[in-house]
Amino acid sequence: MPNAFSKPEAIIIVGASRDRNKYGNRAVRAYKDAGVQVFPINPSAEEIEGFTAYKSIKDVPAGKTTVASIYTQPEITKALLPDLAAYGVTYTFFNPGSGTDELFKLAEEAGIGPVFACSVTAIGRDPEQYGPAN
Repeated sequence: MPNAFSKPEAIIIVGASRDRNKYGNRAVRAYKDAGVQVFPINPSAEEIEGFTAYKSIKDVPAGKTTVASIYTQPEITKALLPDLAAYGVTYTFFNPGSGTDELFKLAEEAGIGPVFACSVTAIGRDPEQYGPAN
């Protein structure tokens, strides 16, 4: 398992957004700038920042990554943990506001290492530099 602060080759971003004000969009742009393949998950988008958006984790091409970043509310995330585990995610960033102690425990039980940290700062970027004006 890579450590939580290494740059992955690809990442699934759950809660990716087309709204450039939202952190789920800033993460897509930060990882794109870092040269990382992004698999945005958004059930109502076709494309986000030049990447094909996927309706669910089950739709992401198999075997592309073991890393995910979460920007959804805890009740939504809880329902998605089985799909992340089935996909083969081995560690997940629970960005501020997306995780709870219960989710961390459920993630560990599913074989997913929970990381409570901003996934953007984990690759040496500042989410504020990806504000809507940028």
